[in-house]
Amino acid sequence: MSEFIASKLQEWEFWFLLPLSSAWAQAVGWLLAALVHITLLINVVAGGALLFIWLERKVSGRIQDRLGPTRVGGRFGWLQTLADGIKLIQKEDLVPEGADRFLFRIAPYVSFCPAFAIYFALPFSAGPGHSWVGQQLNVAVFFILAVLGVEVFGVILAGYGSASKWSLFGAMREAAQVVSYEVPLGLCVIVPVMIAGTMDLVAIGNMQAGWFTNWLVFHDPFTFVTFWVYFTCAMASVNRAPFDLAEAESELVAGFHTEYSGLRWSFFFMAEYGSMFSVSVLAAILFFGGWNGPVPITEFLGLTYAVSATEWSLAGYLGGLIGMMNILLKGTLGVIVMIWVRWTLPRLRIDQVITTCLKYCTPIAAAMFLGAAVWTWYFPGGVLLKPSRPMGMTREGRPADSSTTDLAQPSPYYESTTDYLPPSLANRKEVR
Repeated sequence: MSEFIASKLQEWEFWFLLPLSSAWAQAVGWLLAALVHITLLINVVAGGALLFIWLERKVSGRIQDRLGPTRVGGRFGWLQTLADGIKLIQKEDLVPEGADRFLFRIAPYVSFCPAFAIYFALPFSAGPGHSWVGQQLNVAVFFILAVLGVEVFGVILAGYGSASKWSLFGAMREAAQVVSYEVPLGLCVIVPVMIAGTMDLVAIGNMQAGWFTNWLVFHDPFTFVTFWVYFTCAMASVNRAPFDLAEAESELVAGFHTEYSGLRWSFFFMAEYGSMFSVSVLAAILFFGGWNGPVPITEFLGLTYAVSATEWSLAGYLGGLIGMMNILLKGTLGVIVMIWVRWTLPRLRIDQVITTCLKYCTPIAAAMFLGAAVWTWYFPGGVLLKPSRPMGMTREGRPADSSTTDLAQPSPYYESTTDYLPPSLANRKEVR
């Protein structure tokens, strides 16, 4: 997008009565593209929070034999969350006596910013010649895990700056829980990365194009088990029940956000629901084909870009739109399962939470990692549900028409090793 905007700016002879050089046009193009990306992503987080809060009320109501919201916004209470948001904006912003005013005020934003920053590296659709992602990174998996762990600092600041023992207890629980579950969560993410041979989420998603047998969750039994361990650790990392010890109302009033009210209180919940959706989308990319459906309908209908395409086309755009709807549906299903689990299982004690991590999730994740490594070595293409494109045969792309050196020869498993890689990676040589 930035290159397109820069080229259009350079076509203008004068811009604010001054000639626009190539460097300035590129800088302005990057700035405008960044503003467009930020606007789109902030609407994903905010709109998702509105939808998921309403969804949690309806799902919890059905589980408890209630109706949930039925008045505001029609029969199904569609506007209930929006009405609550307007109410929160009108509430007074209070700071407890004796609290650290600076830390107390900044904590909600420190908690929200990492939950929002994750979306810059999450691709929502991709394919040959295009990718719908804020910033494509060849280390996107590493970036997301690193930023996801930073969110706990907002909780710690909220607990420490509130001058309340209940808030402090909740913050310390959250710190212990998040730090503990980062280990098995990282081990679970390494498994699909190892199979695919790259940390680029766009490349990982494109490698699973085709039928559902290409999805990594069906690659081997170890990866299948790894997904369930990942999902358990993801719920703990985003502070969802039965791992919501940081805000256990039966013990700590409301935990780390006990003293918060109004708009600042809502930022914590926007961060929570934003993180729930982001880890669900990440699971969809790593295990369930990302934007690729179980049946390659877009390929059958010709709604794809050509590998060498450089111009926009309606068919390719429609294919990307279908892919985006695909991944949004998968992410929403992940959030629904988290809501379902919350209103089904009782809250664990803090010792049970740590025991689940250290005695169960970490050993199982380590065992599945070793099993997937051995399986990938002996059966790179699977056994029963053999994918049409074996994973791990290329790292970050290898040109099919390179020089005659052995390292530059195309893989025999692909007609072209660049067919399912993004353009930024397709022109690189593999480094072994």
